[in-house]
Amino acid sequence: MPRIKAGSISINYETYGEGEPLLLIMGFGMPGAAWLPSLPMLTGFKCIYFDNRGTGDTDKPDGAYTIPDMAEDASNLFAALGIAKAKVFGVSMGGMIAQELTLRHPGQVTKLVLGCTTAGGPTAKMAAPEVGAQLVGAFALMQTDIDKALDQILPVLYPPAFIAAHPEVKEFMKVAMKQVPPTPPASIAATAVGVQQFNAYERLDQIKCPVLIVHGELDVLVPPENAHIIKSRIPHAELFMIANAGHGFQAADPMGINARIVEWLKS
Repeated sequence: MPRIKAGSISINYETYGEGEPLLLIMGFGMPGAAWLPSLPMLTGFKCIYFDNRGTGDTDKPDGAYTIPDMAEDASNLFAALGIAKAKVFGVSMGGMIAQELTLRHPGQVTKLVLGCTTAGGPTAKMAAPEVGAQLVGAFALMQTDIDKALDQILPVLYPPAFIAAHPEVKEFMKVAMKQVPPTPPASIAATAVGVQQFNAYERLDQIKCPVLIVHGELDVLVPPENAHIIKSRIPHAELFMIANAGHGFQAADPMGINARIVEWLKS
């Protein structure tokens, strides 16, 4: 992946496909390469995916990583690549970044997909404390015991029935994780601060571009109530709830779910 100076940091990014630009923003602790399984199904777009600050080969500055900081990183990446505006698809923490990007730079975002995310603030429905601790613990283990780390992270991402039916998922994830640098504990801690502080709830009615909210009905990390909360603040948004899907909602039906998202983006 090439690196490019974007604002005060250098960002590691890549592109895939041809067509109008679609910026893909990944979630907590994960590099942009986590988008790779979805890329062949996001047809008709020039997909731009990147490592958020603190992950992959993007710079890892000192201090807390706030969601506004990371939204400015995305905006600066647009400018560095000469992209005036694009469609944006963010998942989990990437959905928080996408909300903040749209609120701060509405002219840069023409359509917005918010996947398995939350508006933050006091109205947000939080995961059970043990779920968040399990996720953070899994990231801490990635550098020393990837098998144990995946055993902890899989139940956070997928329902038990899905894991039992698809034992190959762990091997696929193991291969993928070995291809990218593990996210350092300092980056996990710095990013966690930003996630905890994020609050777009009162501002969401300022988003005027078309919005698609996508969420798994069995999500234990970002409970599905959050999708309805976002919808209540953006009444013109379309809501796509996926039965039997967890936080990694695309795995429930990769072809069908991505086709629905692509259809909406092109409509």
